[in-house]
Amino acid sequence: MTGSIALAAGQSERPRSASRRRLGVAAFVMAPSIMFFSHCALADENGVSFWVPGFFGSLAATPQQPGWSLANIYYHTSVSAGADVARAREFSLGRVPANLTVNANLNLSVNATGNLGFVIPTYVFETPVLGGQASVSLIGAYGVVGTSLAGTLSGVLTGPFGTSVPFARSDTISDTTWGFGDLIPQFALRWNAGVHNYMTYITGDIPVGAYQSDRLSNIGIGHGAIDAGGGYTYFNPQTGHEFSGVLGFTYNTKNTTTQYQSGVDMHFDWGASQFLSKQVMVGLVGYVYKELGCDSGSGDRVGCFQSQVVGVGPQVGFLFPVGDMQGYLNLKAYGEFAAENRPSGWNTWVTFSISPPTPGAPPTTKPIVRKY
Repeated sequence: MTGSIALAAGQSERPRSASRRRLGVAAFVMAPSIMFFSHCALADENGVSFWVPGFFGSLAATPQQPGWSLANIYYHTSVSAGADVARAREFSLGRVPANLTVNANLNLSVNATGNLGFVIPTYVFETPVLGGQASVSLIGAYGVVGTSLAGTLSGVLTGPFGTSVPFARSDTISDTTWGFGDLIPQFALRWNAGVHNYMTYITGDIPVGAYQSDRLSNIGIGHGAIDAGGGYTYFNPQTGHEFSGVLGFTYNTKNTTTQYQSGVDMHFDWGASQFLSKQVMVGLVGYVYKELGCDSGSGDRVGCFQSQVVGVGPQVGFLFPVGDMQGYLNLKAYGEFAAENRPSGWNTWVTFSISPPTPGAPPTTKPIVRKY
């Protein structure tokens, strides 16, 4: 599933109340994400999570400019994992006999790459909701995922009368899938109090993307999910300092094809930035992802299988006019570490968004900051 981008205009000579109402000019850009990056973003069932870490980032909680905006993202990832994740994929593909006791010392590995394009239209309402600013978005994606699995699976086959027979098999399989991803709607509320900004959101997965349980590579995740959370942004337009953090939790429904249900996931995305000028910003981004609940269901043959990963990396953004609209180009990258039951590697996000400028001002005459 899971980032997005928001551009927040700084305060001008207008009264503070007006500048607060007009603090944001937004374009919703995801990712991580891309939130449904299938079997390349390994975690939970087969290492596949609904939430893609990195979805939220700088200025996540700042209000946005009312009206329509559009964001486009190119997302690339390259990850690898060892025996635990590879074994889980073997179980899911039906390549492990049901009566096989698997050797703990497996010589298996899995590697995956993905290239996805995301289109994210967003509408920001002008009428306040619960004293805040409401917005709705819909995330769609199309792309390609390539996965390979290689190594030796060994263990002991248990016969009907308790007999044991040694078992070993060498596997070298690969698969590439093109297709559309799941659809992801999102609703968010944001509030502003000077340099302090707050948000809450709810989103979920509509499993309509390319998915087959017996295929090594998928674009969809094969089950529904509900994700909700809240965040905070400190943003001082006078100094250009900014820091944001968003905490969320995912409840996964059962995959009715595999009878496997992933546990509850926790994710914390953060971003920090500094505006060097009214058109250029630099900073850092990062995330912490951890599965809190155990996996379950009659199709679970790997046990609790809790996963986690941490990522951190640089970001840079540029603002420029696009006709009478505001254009924004952002590049961010993450290197991953501390992974468990989930591959680690690296990923990059290139985001281009178009959104309304602050009324009465040229598209790039005010400091603007990025958001997801």
